[in-house]
Amino acid sequence: MPIEESKISVLIAEDQLTTRIGLTVIIERFSDLVLVGEAENGEIALQQVKDLRPNVVVMDVGMPVMDGIEATKKMKEVLPATKVLILTNHDHDDDVFGALASGADGYCLKDASPENLATAIRTVNQGAAWLDSAIAKRVLRASTVIPDKQQSKPMPAHSGKKRDKFALSDREHEVLELLVTGLSNQKMAEKLFISNETVKTHMRHIMEKLAVSDRTQAAVKALREGLLLVRQDSDS
Repeated sequence: MPIEESKISVLIAEDQLTTRIGLTVIIERFSDLVLVGEAENGEIALQQVKDLRPNVVVMDVGMPVMDGIEATKKMKEVLPATKVLILTNHDHDDDVFGALASGADGYCLKDASPENLATAIRTVNQGAAWLDSAIAKRVLRASTVIPDKQQSKPMPAHSGKKRDKFALSDREHEVLELLVTGLSNQKMAEKLFISNETVKTHMRHIMEKLAVSDRTQAAVKALREGLLLVRQDSDS
């Protein structure tokens, strides 16, 4: 049966049956959402995405056969228009940044309310990034690196190839690096020996060039696009 254009088609990728049932109940509560499929691992989810072409995939991270991060990466390679919302109990840095680096459009914790989950699905479907508030704070507190184990070589923070895509100036790149560390405009101004108004101007230009509407989205896009240095953890 064809799905109404006004409805958002959703695929659930989750290995726990009880959780899938709970997510199904939640999705069915909202008239603008429609469940089109379920998958118990990333490999099945990838095939169902190809077959069903859902608008949004609600993706668990820890699944057998193929985990959610690898499945997201492959989905984005095959069908980049499909939106992926990571839904997990985990809020570890490796999971968060691994998911964002794989191309996920949002990250939501499983203890989110049904209303917040529905809002997250709608948000990523519209093409905007969604981060759970706790995850957003973690991103903004993070160092200017992505702990992405899938990326084998570090990318220098001032690598011209990536930066040319967004035409960031050297100063804008410095402001962006400080933004991801969680510094306020005033602290950035003090660190760079410039005025607070100048920082605001740089921030406005950064958001315009990255095509985002707020500081959190700028931080997420910078991490996702590899604009910042990739860390090689000493304990990994």
